[in-house]
Amino acid sequence: MAIVTLTTDFGMKAHFVGAVKGALHSEIPDVTIVDVSHNISPFSVIEAAYITQNAFRSFPKGTIHIIGVDSELNPENKHIAMALNGHFFICANNGILSMICLETTPDHIVEINIHDKVVGSFPVLDVFVKVAAHIARGGTLEIIGKTIEQIKPIKNLAPFVSSDQSQLIGNVIFIDRYDNVITNIKKRFFESIQKGRRFEILVRNKRFKKIYTNYSDIVDFSIPLQNRNDEGRAMVVFNSSEYLEIAMYKSNKYTVGGASSLMGLDMMDSVTVQFFED
Repeated sequence: MAIVTLTTDFGMKAHFVGAVKGALHSEIPDVTIVDVSHNISPFSVIEAAYITQNAFRSFPKGTIHIIGVDSELNPENKHIAMALNGHFFICANNGILSMICLETTPDHIVEINIHDKVVGSFPVLDVFVKVAAHIARGGTLEIIGKTIEQIKPIKNLAPFVSSDQSQLIGNVIFIDRYDNVITNIKKRFFESIQKGRRFEILVRNKRFKKIYTNYSDIVDFSIPLQNRNDEGRAMVVFNSSEYLEIAMYKSNKYTVGGASSLMGLDMMDSVTVQFFED
């Protein structure tokens, strides 16, 4: 039984998601369809990259991942299919898969060339579903495209490190529903530059000297509950995906605000880590 995941910026108001699911069921009658997210910000390649990278590993090998973000075909936005560690990805060659490929080398990438065999102007429905069905039936990537060696990168995907390794500058790549701000600085990379040194994280006018493991680590549970004042406190954690995250403990962006709104942080804004020699 084939498993196909869907990650799009379509939202749920219009017919797009339903139409794609219907086409998948028509092409692959026994398919299992899993919605990863349909709330990617419109055309946000970097959001799609972050979500795809952190979701796909939870699925069994053989899963086919359709990513419908900025997928209109044009001379600068070709369609690709990629095999990586037993998984298959179908999307536009706009940088979405570059975050995954930073950590794992793809087994095979092709530029899809079946467009002359399909009719329509909705590529996720007209092209990506056909490619997913071909893969689900055991078809090889060579049949539906020509092999390519590289995919398009995302600008500023990797953090900047100063020549003397005293400074690390990352960028905001995702803002979650709690208004927490996720940067492109991963724990392993941070520690490889830190080398045990003291550090200070600069976020707008705030400075942090500690990174927590869990959100609740900021709470002193020895203090009686009625005397605590932890909700809304700013903190830094390595999140469950091991990315450096700026958060507000138990914040609510719809009432008191969260890290993004209160600190004035938006997508691709910079976060600086300064390292100090003892």
